[in-house]
Amino acid sequence: MPLVQVTMLTGRTADQKRKLAHRITDAMVEEAGARREAIVVTFVEVSKESYASGGVLMADKEK
Repeated sequence: MPLVQVTMLTGRTADQKRKLAHRITDAMVEEAGARREAIVVTFVEVSKESYASGGVLMADKEK
């Protein structure tokens, strides 16, 4: 059972996540030979205060 976890900042719509899940699943089927019904995609959403890139919080990059 392949599990693909996507961690991203909050703010994506359900439709965006739906499309991402579909495309990620397609890629796993096509490239990894996984069975479509066995693929699990999870979305972990984090706030800008809980996500840093290059040692800087995303919340601070907006300033």
